[in-house]
Amino acid sequence: MGITGEDVGHSGGCVLCGARLKKNGTTSAGRTRWRCTSCGSSTTRARPDVTRRAQLERFIAWLLGSGTQGDADSSARTFRRVHAWCWNVAPEVTITGELYDEIQIDGIYLDTGWCCLIAITGGKVIDWQWCDREKTIAWKQLLKRIPAPTVVVCDGGGGLAVAIEECWPDTSVQRCLVHVQRNVRTYLTSRPRTTAGKALWGLARTLTKITTLDEATAWMVLLHDWHDLYGHLVRERTYRYQLTRPGDGAAFPDWIRPGQKWWYTHERLRKAYRLLAKLVERGHLFAYLDPSVRGLHIASTTNQIEGGINAQLRDMLRRHRGMTTAHQRRAVEWWLHAHAIAAPEPASLIRARHYRPRPRKTTTPEEPIGPAGYDTGLTAEEGLWLRRGWGGRS
Repeated sequence: MGITGEDVGHSGGCVLCGARLKKNGTTSAGRTRWRCTSCGSSTTRARPDVTRRAQLERFIAWLLGSGTQGDADSSARTFRRVHAWCWNVAPEVTITGELYDEIQIDGIYLDTGWCCLIAITGGKVIDWQWCDREKTIAWKQLLKRIPAPTVVVCDGGGGLAVAIEECWPDTSVQRCLVHVQRNVRTYLTSRPRTTAGKALWGLARTLTKITTLDEATAWMVLLHDWHDLYGHLVRERTYRYQLTRPGDGAAFPDWIRPGQKWWYTHERLRKAYRLLAKLVERGHLFAYLDPSVRGLHIASTTNQIEGGINAQLRDMLRRHRGMTTAHQRRAVEWWLHAHAIAAPEPASLIRARHYRPRPRKTTTPEEPIGPAGYDTGLTAEEGLWLRRGWGGRS
């Protein structure tokens, strides 16, 4: 007769007589008790897969939650001992191959120096890539795994432009307008002293308020008018000999390189203007207003990834401060896995090597051949030989 209903499916049945087993309540610890229908022996059956799944789920709940280790188990020490193997499980995501209208990409730096490059769409994580800093090769490793979207929203980090041109050549680029404002403010400060600086900073501040193509066109006309009025300041140069006065020496700025003959007089003003002008020329400033993508609701900032992803990652790391570098990386990966568009179940990632690591090989040092040069033994030469009776008596 097969095992049905209340019976248990176990290979071999009862360990004593081989008969089928039947549920018989629970033990004091809450585990299911099984009784043999033939000999009446009682036993419990361990399910390592169920135990490991429950431990991993409890570990992830603690990692992503606000509770302490003591809240998740009988004590914090017990939690660390039981769930230590969970740090070995590496989260993964599934690349579905879906074509997205918009993808936002950005990087977040950990206190330990590692950088995590993240790609999201609609507030959900697509994939991530670890690196030491934002550079072209790291961005390529991330972008080549994801199908090219219609528009990519980014902050213009280092090496990103080259990676997008090589991996997503047909994708429109939208620079985050908030980051553009920050860059201009870095050059001009929030309170410029010159009239040209005040006018240019005023233009930059209105970037995030533009919602229509007509407003974008009017803004570009104002930038062109600014250049007609103050363009001579952008081109003005200062030569080394102009700052040399007899008897006083050379009064040069600290950032001038030795032997440099000239420099732009208003260099910071020039950098701020050229930043805006290049973005307009490349079409990276108002790509979200392009008629071909107007109906796709493209964002003009990376606020979704800055506030929705990076801010929560920093909050999680702050709650679990004190983790090692490897544990910080694993915590970030589990958070991204939990908020991914497509990701396998955590239990499906468990392998035997995670909770049964290979034993470490121990080597026994060989004893040196010959007399010891330095030792703790007793020798007669040093007067430390063991003697019987009273010392000094023959």
